[in-house]
Amino acid sequence: MRIFTASVIIAALSLGTPAFVQAQGAPSQPEAQTPPDQSSTIIRSIQVVDIKDLKPALRSKVDEVAKHTSEEDMQSLRKSIDATPEAAAALKAKGLSSSQVVAINIADGVLTLFAKTA
Repeated sequence: MRIFTASVIIAALSLGTPAFVQAQGAPSQPEAQTPPDQSSTIIRSIQVVDIKDLKPALRSKVDEVAKHTSEEDMQSLRKSIDATPEAAAALKAKGLSSSQVVAINIADGVLTLFAKTA
């Protein structure tokens, strides 16, 4: 699962150009998931969600994903985010940086970056 998280974000960010969209709320599945055919995946929007705003059940799932992700995979994930202007801009618009991202989710063309603040 450690490599899985990083590879999903790298694949997602390299496929198509995501549009910059700020959205409130949380997706129904907080864990990173691979669509059946990544070659047809297009990221149409990016959400940034602070995990403290999630319901406790969802927050614990995100925490579980983050707990099982190695520091090396997390660094790779964050480098990929920094290398993608749209993702970096979405974080910056919320006053956050890639160093605060602890997990991602890709569903229905939406890349969700889960960030942990103080």
